[in-house]
Amino acid sequence: MIEGPAALRALMADIGPRWASDLPGHSQQVKDAYAPLLAAAPKDGIAVTRDVAYGPHARHRLDLFRPVGTSRAPVVAFVHGGAFVRGDKRTSTEIYDNVLYWFARQGFVGANIEYRLAPEAPYPEGALDVASAMAWLHGRVAEFGGDPARMYLIGHSAGGTHVAGYTLDPGLRPGACHARAIVLVSARLEADQSPANPNAPGVRAYFGDDISRYAARSPMRLADRPGMPVLIALAEFENPLLDVYALGFAHRLAAAGGRAPRVVQMRGHNHMSIMAHFNSGEEALGREIVGFFGALPDSV
Repeated sequence: MIEGPAALRALMADIGPRWASDLPGHSQQVKDAYAPLLAAAPKDGIAVTRDVAYGPHARHRLDLFRPVGTSRAPVVAFVHGGAFVRGDKRTSTEIYDNVLYWFARQGFVGANIEYRLAPEAPYPEGALDVASAMAWLHGRVAEFGGDPARMYLIGHSAGGTHVAGYTLDPGLRPGACHARAIVLVSARLEADQSPANPNAPGVRAYFGDDISRYAARSPMRLADRPGMPVLIALAEFENPLLDVYALGFAHRLAAAGGRAPRVVQMRGHNHMSIMAHFNSGEEALGREIVGFFGALPDSV
């Protein structure tokens, strides 16, 4: 359940049941509501390096967040959402910086990754950009106090699609997978053109006009590939069908591995607030993720 100021809790409760009726408008309301809380959030002791190039394109950029004086710290890389056709690593002045500030305050080096968008960069270019960013981090993050042997990857919404593709499909990366575990937050794990999907145009822009190819391109097909630890997080009030797909993905992971993955539903949250709340004083999801990483052998 959302913690924090009563007015913020009340607003999220009011927006929640109506979330899908106006995704852009409600998303902006959430950003505006969290903005003052995040602006006042702790940031001391965190050094930020902006717009580091990991590739040749203007959107091949990442921001690095590191606790001052840290050395060989675990690394959390974050990949933003945006329905494949919009979004960037700073969707507002505070979001998504807030995610990496929070992890840096927990002793991680944080990397906030931007990538190319559809239709300029259709499937599988998003996953390939994540691969390029992770390869850059593996080779260079030690210069910023990070440990390249302990890198973890979080993807939100469309970013979760790219994270799943990069980590679970060897055909979507030119080299080794440098992530030890992944967190898929409100991720699009099935491509569709359902009338219930308000972001169907973005799905088509990325996955293509041939709907018959969607099943072979969706992360859902990758859920039976063992070996990668996965945490799935979803909001109580999701973009239509994303929660259904998340549970379907979890079921397939469980059937393939003989053990259910960790699944967290954030009560009271919506598709945007599930990320906007980081560094706001509410820590339930952050602690769940840190605990997930920490339970891995030789991890944090």
